[in-house]
Amino acid sequence: QVQLVESGGGLVQAGGSLRLSCTASGRLFSIGTMGWLRQAPGKQRELVAHITSSTNANYADSVKGRFTISRDNAKNTVYLQMNSLKSEDTAVYYCNAWSKGTEYWGQGTQVTVSS
Repeated sequence: QVQLVESGGGLVQAGGSLRLSCTASGRLFSIGTMGWLRQAPGKQRELVAHITSSTNANYADSVKGRFTISRDNAKNTVYLQMNSLKSEDTAVYYCNAWSKGTEYWGQGTQVTVSS
């Protein structure tokens, strides 16, 4: 069993920044790709960014140049630095991670951007 715990969400004004963190714990073996997805009210969950264990990162077009994903393998933690936030970034952000062919999810953290 692997648990993912997110933190760092909150309320921020447009143009501001937030940093999300997600730490994996439990019966860890090797953690592969980790990522962030988000779901806005009435919309489907969408990929924001993901990063492989060798730190190759990919981003959704909507966040390129504004968000940066990174990870600390020693701490089993993935981060999402979000800059120049827009109202359309408002959503619940979920962390996910792959380990031994199984995908794990965090409980989600709310990010609200006020215009």
